[in-house]
Amino acid sequence: MARERHRSLPAPEPLVLDDATQLGLGELARACGLRVELVMEMVEVGLLEPRGRGPLRWRFPASAVARARAAARLQRDLELNLAGAALVLELLDEIRALQARVRALEHMLRPWAGATEDEEDAP
Repeated sequence: MARERHRSLPAPEPLVLDDATQLGLGELARACGLRVELVMEMVEVGLLEPRGRGPLRWRFPASAVARARAAARLQRDLELNLAGAALVLELLDEIRALQARVRALEHMLRPWAGATEDEEDAP
């Protein structure tokens, strides 16, 4: 059934979005090539977090396009339900955040690591 939802819609048009761009419910659905009802389900399970009260006033950040597309891909390709897709995306976000922290810590430790190597090479 999930596969049928995705096949019936035309491919989304390429968009150039910046961080300041806000999309309404219909705009987001069109940008992702998804049905409005599926986007609303994504909001219900916490995959997407719009601002505004009620679907007619919802505003989504540009980053919601990539998140909704990724969730739809997980649903279609791995046959996950939306709750499963939400969990996968949450874990991927956490991994990215942890990787960024590791890189930042490695960068901070670089001066000390170089000094230690130099001291070991001294006679």
